[in-house]
Amino acid sequence: MNRTAETSKPVIGIIADRWSPRAFAQDAPSGDELISIFEAARWAPSCFNGQPWRFIIMTSDDREMFERGLNCLREQNAAWAKNAPVLGFLVASENFEQNGKPNPWSDLDCGLAMGQLTLQAQSMGLSTHIMAGFHPDRAREAFNIPEGFEPLAAFVIGRAGDPETLPEDLRERETAPRERKNITETVFSPEWGKTFFHGQEK
Repeated sequence: MNRTAETSKPVIGIIADRWSPRAFAQDAPSGDELISIFEAARWAPSCFNGQPWRFIIMTSDDREMFERGLNCLREQNAAWAKNAPVLGFLVASENFEQNGKPNPWSDLDCGLAMGQLTLQAQSMGLSTHIMAGFHPDRAREAFNIPEGFEPLAAFVIGRAGDPETLPEDLRERETAPRERKNITETVFSPEWGKTFFHGQEK
């Protein structure tokens, strides 16, 4: 299924092709593929090179741990994520390691790492879907996440599957046109609300 974004100007292919499926095939990424994906995250930029991201991952081969992870998701996400071969959680360190002071840029840095992870996966023919719909307290308890670390998001990794395997409501969302705000709505000149770009239609 072609889901390539229609951009106003060219962007690199893995960005245009990246999207967040809910239907996943059963074949799992190899160990080497997973290493490459998380190696990409490892090299994300971060404030003072603090690298505040931590990842907890499990595969569907270990049903006990996978079910523990699924139990941390909101019900509407668990309903489809159960078919993905890899489930994970992104966790942020709240403090700098070198001095123990709060790191106000931690979430931004973790987002950058997650972005590089998704693009590396896309370049390898794999898809990701990041979820805000999960229970941080359950994840903290299930995986013994210590104080000073905050669960930020859940995610799955795998190969996009057949939308026909989804319930009707999710199938419609899976095949709906991809949309984004016009860049004129999000990129401003120094004056807030006044676009930097003009005549952009997509």
